[in-house]
Amino acid sequence: MAVTLFDETTHRPLADALRPETLEEVIGQDHLLGENGPIARMVSGGTVGSFILWGPPGVGKTTIARLVAKSAKMEFVQLSAVMSGIADLRKVFDTAKSNRTIGRQTILFVDELHRFNRSTQDALLPHVENGSVILIGATTENPSFSLVAALLSRLKVFTLNPFDAASSELLLARVENFVGKRLPLTADARTALINMADGDGRYLVGLADDVFSLDEAEDLDIGRLSKALQKRMPVYDKAQDGHYNLLSCFHKSLRGSDVDAALYWGARMVDAGEDPMTLFRRLSCVASEDVGMADPNALPQVIAAWSAFERIGWPEGRLFIAQAIVYVATAPKSNASYRSFDAALEMARQTGSIPPPKSILNAPTKLMKELGYHEGYKYDHDYPDAYSGQEFFPEELRSKDTRFYQPQERGFERETLKRLEFWQRLKRERKQAK
Repeated sequence: MAVTLFDETTHRPLADALRPETLEEVIGQDHLLGENGPIARMVSGGTVGSFILWGPPGVGKTTIARLVAKSAKMEFVQLSAVMSGIADLRKVFDTAKSNRTIGRQTILFVDELHRFNRSTQDALLPHVENGSVILIGATTENPSFSLVAALLSRLKVFTLNPFDAASSELLLARVENFVGKRLPLTADARTALINMADGDGRYLVGLADDVFSLDEAEDLDIGRLSKALQKRMPVYDKAQDGHYNLLSCFHKSLRGSDVDAALYWGARMVDAGEDPMTLFRRLSCVASEDVGMADPNALPQVIAAWSAFERIGWPEGRLFIAQAIVYVATAPKSNASYRSFDAALEMARQTGSIPPPKSILNAPTKLMKELGYHEGYKYDHDYPDAYSGQEFFPEELRSKDTRFYQPQERGFERETLKRLEFWQRLKRERKQAK
């Protein structure tokens, strides 16, 4: 290719200049590309098949696809699902068929594969099945939710990791080696730079490029670095995986009584722009599902904090979020109440419309009284301890000694268990006294 006047004056982005030339040079994905990694074995064994690369932005999905094609000596065609459609796919399929006649296999790389609609994804199926193309898809979204089942069943899914601290350090060292000088940063500022990238290797290289362009005479500390560079928002899509993943971490930390982790995941969501109402809705669910009768004050506490937040707003609203999180996370836990209702629902489905005992039915008319409605009903307040011990289950279920609610020996539920055992004893004694 001829050298143009602009080649010497145009700045080439570091991320492009540092793009790996072999799979061995790819950083941060050793679980896939290392000696025993599945992609490495696939390439070395000459058995490259269709697969999905699922991971956050800037971790090497496009690079890996390109290098797999290069290592396997296959044609490489790249499309973006945002910009392409069925007409573009047809052109690729036609070219791939021609390549096969001369013994060349084609790898079709589709970036943002999840952006293809259902019909376009379906159009890929026959060509993936008959091997006319090897499909490598890249997606930032969970393939289980974003790809049609028929296509997903024909693809292996490989998950790429965000850059951790060690991988980020290796990447920065590669940047410094390429530029020929070290980044003018203090140790703390270097760590802060890595944190700003939030696991995105491409973005980290861009930040390093920006630091070099500052041409600082002395090392930047965190304060000067933050002024020079704009920190980006954490990778978090409130409508997609980021939302559900962090919400799952939040819920499980609350259930697991890890108050510090619950505060952290809650803060992560708020910092990323999540609606605080989402946190309060989840706290309400945990207060019933996982705390339940072990501390019946948990739900009123959450609702009160929720109400206070709606009345006060930010920034003081964080006080109410914090109190609700701490209360629910540190409360004793029991799921007995909701499990008991699930068990009751199951029995209700199995038993159908068994008629209730007439004794506990009201008799507002003369006919109903003549039919025995309300006959034999025992008014509990007429008995010691306000407990009559009468039967409320349909007669067909009384022999089963049905017990849905099984309280735990934790928190307030311990007292509930004592009351239930007391009433059971009274019922037995009164039956024996008859």
